[in-house]
Amino acid sequence: MSTESARDLAVRCCVVGGGPAGMLLGVLLARAGVRVAVLEKHADFLRDFRGDTVHPSTLEILQEMGLLERFLALPHQRVDELRVHFGEDDLAFADFRGLAPFPYLALVPQWDFLDLLADEGRRHPSFTLHMRTEATSLVFEDARVIGVEARDPDGPLRIRADLVVATDGRDSTLRRAAGLEPEVLGAPMDVLWFRISRRPDDPPTAFGRIGTGQMMVLINRGDYWQAAYLVPKGTAASLRAAPVEAFRQRVASLVGFLADRVAEVRTWGDVSLLEVRVDRLRRWHLPGLLLIGDAAHAMSPIGGVGINLAIQDAVAAANELAGPLAAGHPIDEAPLARIANRRLLPTRVIQRLQVVLQRRVVAAALVPREVVPRLPRLARWLLRFRAVRSIPARIFGLGIRREHVRTPAAPPM
Repeated sequence: MSTESARDLAVRCCVVGGGPAGMLLGVLLARAGVRVAVLEKHADFLRDFRGDTVHPSTLEILQEMGLLERFLALPHQRVDELRVHFGEDDLAFADFRGLAPFPYLALVPQWDFLDLLADEGRRHPSFTLHMRTEATSLVFEDARVIGVEARDPDGPLRIRADLVVATDGRDSTLRRAAGLEPEVLGAPMDVLWFRISRRPDDPPTAFGRIGTGQMMVLINRGDYWQAAYLVPKGTAASLRAAPVEAFRQRVASLVGFLADRVAEVRTWGDVSLLEVRVDRLRRWHLPGLLLIGDAAHAMSPIGGVGINLAIQDAVAAANELAGPLAAGHPIDEAPLARIANRRLLPTRVIQRLQVVLQRRVVAAALVPREVVPRLPRLARWLLRFRAVRSIPARIFGLGIRREHVRTPAAPPM
């Protein structure tokens, strides 16, 4: 892009990516009086199969921001325990009912959540949300990031900023532009997502089912199930090369009560592929640039923690940066390093747990076999006790080193 053809915009902070982390960070900074621009490449937030499991840690943050009542007015499902079916065994393995003050997960379409954050941001004059605006590269000056090159419907755009924050996901454009490479931890599976109708006499809550070499998770969305069918890593293409009827038969054999409605999956076009990744950057920042959320660490879908860990990153970043940015102070790498160091421990712990569960549960479940695997007898006995079931609920629901909102909230205009 030539300088002559680009329009210019100047802000204190440019946030690239309008997902949960980017939107929440933009709102927190704007509430503190920081002039912030959030860039989102799509025209709206309406995309299926995005992370929308909101954990107690995120509900606590929304309460601290004064947004909880508006959030809970959105259509949502509450889940107080997670269950898994191993053949004839039906076991609860995570129980949220002992967590206070939010003893449940809230399942909310991500587009509704993002619209709520966008509406809150617009109440503050220092917040701008640029839809259909895609960041294409970083702007450097003397080895420091000073902004981004972008494109919107009116053409090239250059946004100059004292700080750029990349929240543009696991395929981050800005991460590539910065030359930062993630450490890949690996995943043994990919996920095929699809919808299938839900009936009043179906099970009431989310659950997983493990069969003979198959595994699927069903999430209650009210009048439909959001279904995740797990396949060994790299095998989705060969599965999709077969007629979709073979896939329908797999689903029906695994979850019997869906047998009379699997025809709702009409073609492979009704099935989306999520290539599961678990990785993290060794370095989350450069002078003038910070990466958080999936741009810094891609999470496995196990535990539904991705959105919540990203939001924790955003709160930590706002707590550290809002004051200096609002005061007009230069931002050196020291506060960026403090944010990265603070968020590295919870990222490592959760990813380590996910990798262990992937290897010991998911990979084992996807091995072709004639008999459905069973949990060891000791594990089945231990899961009878709520105190045991509350441990994974607390780890995933509240997280490690959870953040609290400490940024000021200027009155909206």
